[in-house]
Amino acid sequence: METSPVRVLVVDDYEPFRRFVCSTLEQRPDLQIIGEAADGLEAVHKAEELQPDLIVLDIGLPTLNGIGAARRIRELSPESKILFVSQESSADLVQESLRIGALGYVVKTHAGIELSAAVEAVRQGKRFISIGLSGHNFASTTDAQAPVLCHEEAVSSFAPGQGEIARKHEVQFYSDESAFLVGFTRFIEAALKAENAVIVVATEPHRVSLLQRLHAGGGEVAAGVEQKHYIPLNVADTLSTLMVDGLIDPVRFANVAGDLLAEAAKEEHHHVALC
Repeated sequence: METSPVRVLVVDDYEPFRRFVCSTLEQRPDLQIIGEAADGLEAVHKAEELQPDLIVLDIGLPTLNGIGAARRIRELSPESKILFVSQESSADLVQESLRIGALGYVVKTHAGIELSAAVEAVRQGKRFISIGLSGHNFASTTDAQAPVLCHEEAVSSFAPGQGEIARKHEVQFYSDESAFLVGFTRFIEAALKAENAVIVVATEPHRVSLLQRLHAGGGEVAAGVEQKHYIPLNVADTLSTLMVDGLIDPVRFANVAGDLLAEAAKEEHHHVALC
């Protein structure tokens, strides 16, 4: 029997980001965007009218902020699950969000790599806490008895494995050096554990830091590095092979990229991941 798609209401006052959320979720056939809102009061009215299964909700909204809107929505549409996606990363604010019944919280700077996983967790009734909030314990901040799914548990879904689609593109927005290295490390580790080849184009300091982190992981990850399934490239050297008169040349790009992918896939890995 076919199951009905999860009906989603997206609320954010910044139209480009709202479009990003909608376009990301619309790629999934199990999700259906049934409405959008740009302020808190509009969100409350649409939630009451549409009774969505899931609400992706910003906090910094005009007329009524996301916390106030969530409180009203919980009364008017009690079956709607709430996932906050906000630029705010205050531990107190996150704690309050979870206390009033939200199941997930994603910091916007990490939405590119976390949004899909967060939505999947929340729709299953699990709690998702952004990697941007690591170091805080929010496990007991709400009366909802939902299991906790942190970023580290979900990130492996972004590394393609056997039987998945052949092409996939994820974007990571990072606010500092630590978040950048953690995001890349998790992506690389997940790909290596799935027995995929990984091409990494990064600055020399980042390549050194990433290699140290990967060796520290041990097990399958370290083995993948030693077996040369991990292919690190210097960003300056790589770019120099693509450029003509200060611009990327399409022919050079196709040739270089083709050679890199052919080299990475020579041992018949199921997929090649690149960051």
